[in-house]
Amino acid sequence: MRRVDEAVREVLGDAVAKDLKDPRVGFVTVTEVRTSPDLRHARVYISVFGTDQERADTLAGLSSAHGILQARVARELRLKRTPTLEFALDDTAQRAARLEALIEEVTEDGA
Repeated sequence: MRRVDEAVREVLGDAVAKDLKDPRVGFVTVTEVRTSPDLRHARVYISVFGTDQERADTLAGLSSAHGILQARVARELRLKRTPTLEFALDDTAQRAARLEALIEEVTEDGA
């Protein structure tokens, strides 16, 4: 399953960077894809550089372009089934930055 997830991630990353012309879609990185065991669904985690509004706009743009992206996955990977794509924000970088700030704050208070 990991190989399928990685292949889908690569195809989607390339498609988002080169094929989508939607102005709502900002600077996006496809960070991870998790497909269900039956390949019917795929949750696509993305990281978006920008404000909360830009993140929301990017999610809306990607959701409206899911048919184009799904067709690209079907064409390039030729899987038994093409999963239905669902996009979600990957907030790992934001959580890491917040945790770093908290650690820095605690170490400064203790020094």
